[in-house]
Amino acid sequence: MKEIPVLKAAIFKVLILLIIMCGSSCKKNNSIENTFKKNEAFTKNEEEEKIASFFIETANLGKTIISKSQIAQKQSSENSIVILGKKIENHQNRLLHEITELANKKLIIISEINATHKRDTYELITANPAEFNRVYLNSMKECLEEQIKLLENVSKDTNDKIILKLVLKYLPEQFDLLRETETIINQRN
Repeated sequence: MKEIPVLKAAIFKVLILLIIMCGSSCKKNNSIENTFKKNEAFTKNEEEEKIASFFIETANLGKTIISKSQIAQKQSSENSIVILGKKIENHQNRLLHEITELANKKLIIISEINATHKRDTYELITANPAEFNRVYLNSMKECLEEQIKLLENVSKDTNDKIILKLVLKYLPEQFDLLRETETIINQRN
């Protein structure tokens, strides 16, 4: 009879050991799930960060392009450059308006942090009249190329349908403006 209590004690110990092992195993599974969820949240935050950066950079670059185009309309002596400046300004105003609306919907504040572009604008203002058209055209070519890269990169980095629509709408126009700018540059050489 003494063997039955010993057997019961052994079974009880095994059961307790199994419960402890199962409990620690469940905790490990939960930690794996939690780690996965944290990585998923990090990925979403990374994409949101890229989108916010896109909005800010595109808006700042757009403001710079608008400023330069307005200066070109006032200071250029060539009619083709004045017309190009108006086209680029109108295009950038539309793009900037849409970018600002989308950023506001996503609660992104577009702040102006671009001292480099301000320096470029200053160089354009201070360019001598003989060199102004060349400086403007080269500057515009660089800005449009930079904006095209921003649009292409955001289209690769996001699956946001609204942003992809924006890219599809404005990217072809950007290429057209870039080609037109390059054509005028080539005609001047």
